[in-house]
Amino acid sequence: MKKDDAFTLIEMMIVLLIISILLLVAIPNMVQNSNVAQSKGCEATMDLVQAQVGTYKVETGDYPSSLTDLVDDDYVDSVDCPDGTSLSYESETGNVER
Repeated sequence: MKKDDAFTLIEMMIVLLIISILLLVAIPNMVQNSNVAQSKGCEATMDLVQAQVGTYKVETGDYPSSLTDLVDDDYVDSVDCPDGTSLSYESETGNVER
């Protein structure tokens, strides 16, 4: 009698079940990590823009009238978060928020 070295149907089903379970665990974690990274990127952008608002005030004596003044005067390249969220700005106090 010849012995086959192939996988049986049961063995293939067990392997597919294990792979499916691993994917069910891994995919939500990747999505969560992506959300955390985007949030941290936005916080870093907000801190940078806030610091440049302070620099603008020191150099000109006044807060910028809008965040586009910072871009126009080359203080920052962009005032939007990496995920596309726009930052809000209060020109009277110089506060930058999400």
